[in-house]
Amino acid sequence: MKVVILAGGRGTRISEESHLRPKPMIEIGGRPILWHIMKLYGYYGYNDFIICAGYKQQVIKEWFANYYLHSSDVTFDLKENNMEVHSTYSEPWRVSVIDTGLNTMTGGRVKRIQKYIGDEPFLLTYGDGVSDINIDKLVEFHKSHGKYCTVTATSVGQKFGVLDINRDNQVNGFREKNDADGSVVNMGFMVCEPQVFDYIEGDSMVLEREPLENLVKDNQLMAYRYTGFWQCMDTMQEKEKLENLWESGKAPWKVWDS
Repeated sequence: MKVVILAGGRGTRISEESHLRPKPMIEIGGRPILWHIMKLYGYYGYNDFIICAGYKQQVIKEWFANYYLHSSDVTFDLKENNMEVHSTYSEPWRVSVIDTGLNTMTGGRVKRIQKYIGDEPFLLTYGDGVSDINIDKLVEFHKSHGKYCTVTATSVGQKFGVLDINRDNQVNGFREKNDADGSVVNMGFMVCEPQVFDYIEGDSMVLEREPLENLVKDNQLMAYRYTGFWQCMDTMQEKEKLENLWESGKAPWKVWDS
């Protein structure tokens, strides 16, 4: 099962850093948050990635093209125009970085990578949030209900829109937050059947609006409830929170080192 990561937006709310690079390339502990997300999936054996790039996509491509430079000791022989890499280590990843357009919306980006998925189910998430979620249990839940799409739902504050979920974990709708909510939101970490592509018509579609809303109408959207750690990185304050967790040696999402 391939892993699709949305990494093409401008990240305007964290513009202090995103004016130089895409938000998924902003670093936590010296590595892009994109790397942290991929490490989680890799831990559960999902190593085939499709990165939906757009804004400053060359930064993502160049980082993977020079991966050994970021993860190994290197000797440069300038006289002989030669580079020797020492103690090489790399994850067993296959990474496709796809240009999904500069101004394409989230749904449009997913639609653009359809040909790389084919008729298989796939994992889908955002390139700016980390979690200690068990991907195997998420996939198991998705397979158990037979619907087209599973989103992962968690309770947070009042910043996001709200999911309306019934007792059977089926999503009944989306709505704006209000002050009385103990908000349950889509934290990403989705599982999709290829039929999801049929709900997306073009570049202007926002995944979280018409596509997911129409899946709700067709009773094809389920929610995997999660109460563990999740943190998105929309602001510098949130980046600093993640950085502090990493530096403390207590980053909950670092399951690959547990």
